[in-house]
Amino acid sequence: MLVFALSLPLWWLGRVTDAQLMPGLSVSALMAFCPMIAALLLVRREHGRTGVKGLLQRSVDFRRIRNMRWYLPILLLAPTISVVVYGVMRALDLPLPLSSTPSPSIAELLAAVPLIPVLLMFAAFFVGAVGEELGWSGYVLAPLQLRWSAVQSGLILGAVTVAWHLVPLLVLHRAPVWIAWWCLYTVAFRILVVWLFNNTGGSVCAVSLFHATLNLSYILFPIHGSYFDMRLGALLLTCAAAVVTTRWGRRDHDRRLADLRQSPPHVATGDARTSVTRVGDTYDRTAHRHLHLAG
Repeated sequence: MLVFALSLPLWWLGRVTDAQLMPGLSVSALMAFCPMIAALLLVRREHGRTGVKGLLQRSVDFRRIRNMRWYLPILLLAPTISVVVYGVMRALDLPLPLSSTPSPSIAELLAAVPLIPVLLMFAAFFVGAVGEELGWSGYVLAPLQLRWSAVQSGLILGAVTVAWHLVPLLVLHRAPVWIAWWCLYTVAFRILVVWLFNNTGGSVCAVSLFHATLNLSYILFPIHGSYFDMRLGALLLTCAAAVVTTRWGRRDHDRRLADLRQSPPHVATGDARTSVTRVGDTYDRTAHRHLHLAG
């Protein structure tokens, strides 16, 4: 509720002005920092400045990604899906820019990508992703998984983030069908975020990188993402979420629950380095043992 309250002024600003942060990105997108602000306010109340510092440090906790192979899905899954979407659209002769002439091949599109602007956009998207993930993943996700499974936690957070984005989407006059497919796309994305979070030692940096690559892949689609077929994107992302859920979800959840029943974690009252905290600012050896966050 705090995140929604903090977002209200930005929703209003997006409604009364046509200002854009970049083509296709309304000024209301600044609401991405509201989850982080809400989490910091709550952490400050619960754990003081030490908790705030610990949570902020989670934005660069890349050292939690102990197995380098996880960088493959973090950095390549979203671009791969966008490339597949473009390939399928081209094969099916779906609307693309300059549809009256042969549309460029995937190789031609990739060759035309300007490197420096793309890197700058990626940095901007990463900062925005940190603003979201410090709240949704860094603060909420660990305690949420103490009550529900990884998939259920992803569905819950997915539903919340869908509701949170509905006002900006309506302000942008998105078609109801497009919004429906986008909802599926977002819920599938959140399930994948939980999967990556759990298998990278609870790394907020990891899921923020994944979040940033997803947004960048969308905005690099022809005409700032306006030609991105959300139906295909949602179906492909849902298939990816179904694969990881079927392959890893049930096994890891059962193992985690068994360990929790034997030795339930507790909320830190003193040295946050030796226990699991509900703000999720420290995942040490005890946290790994309790939650089996490493894959």
